[in-house]
Amino acid sequence: MRRIVLSRETPYLNLLKDVIDKGVKQEGRNGTTYTRIGGMMRFSLENNKIPLITTKKLAWRVCLKEMLWFVKGETDNNILNKQNVHIWDGNSTREYLDSRGLFNNSEGDLGPVYGYQWRKWNKDLSKETGGIDQLQQIIDCLKDSKERNSRRLIMSAWNPEQLDDMALPPCHVLSQFHVVDNKLSCTLYQRSGDMGLGVPFNIASYSFLTHLLAKHCDLEAYEFVHFLGNMHIYDDHLEFLKEQINKPIHEFPELTLKNKYDNIDDYTFKDFQINNYKFNNPIKMDMRV
Repeated sequence: MRRIVLSRETPYLNLLKDVIDKGVKQEGRNGTTYTRIGGMMRFSLENNKIPLITTKKLAWRVCLKEMLWFVKGETDNNILNKQNVHIWDGNSTREYLDSRGLFNNSEGDLGPVYGYQWRKWNKDLSKETGGIDQLQQIIDCLKDSKERNSRRLIMSAWNPEQLDDMALPPCHVLSQFHVVDNKLSCTLYQRSGDMGLGVPFNIASYSFLTHLLAKHCDLEAYEFVHFLGNMHIYDDHLEFLKEQINKPIHEFPELTLKNKYDNIDDYTFKDFQINNYKFNNPIKMDMRV
């Protein structure tokens, strides 16, 4: 296996290699994995860079549409389906929802997952009002020159009181935003990382979010820092990932955000433009539910 040369993608490829070389075989909730505990990556967002993995083609359009769905506080998978996004389909079927005890959820209703906690933290599911808009609180602080340097700009998706109401407990559980010299960074703690499929999406998603908040709050995007608890590779992904880490590496593309609005809910997919994305062929791996 070749030594991975230094590049913007190196942090991810090094963690892949670490799990491949040192992961312990385990039987888990949804199959066999090779598991390694504890990892960290840094990605520069300066000069409009966006870390879209290049050793395989990343479905960044799907990723961006999901992130904007989170931002708007949506939890209905049918909204994603209308945009040709199907990453939540396996977790929103009647059979799956019933397996979680969510007999009263209509098919496609994922319960109070990510976006709900971001925008309506702990809101009573039976009421129309209430809950805490964590994202808007962070935006208000980022726009306030006296508050933006706070070390308390934290947004949590992990709500123990409502975990049993969710189709899937959150994997990326806590993000924190930091401003130094008017430059915005994001740190993310992820409890569980599917290294082949999920983690490249998570890197892109929170980098998109950081760029969006920087634009919205008149700051510069600086860095995305990613901490992982349980890193794992599913057994049927292993050979594909061994192949991937030997693929040619390209520079990350750039992101242009075309417009700035007063309300964070007004941004749409059309406001984002990706430039100079060079990549290798897609690698087909099945998603575990």
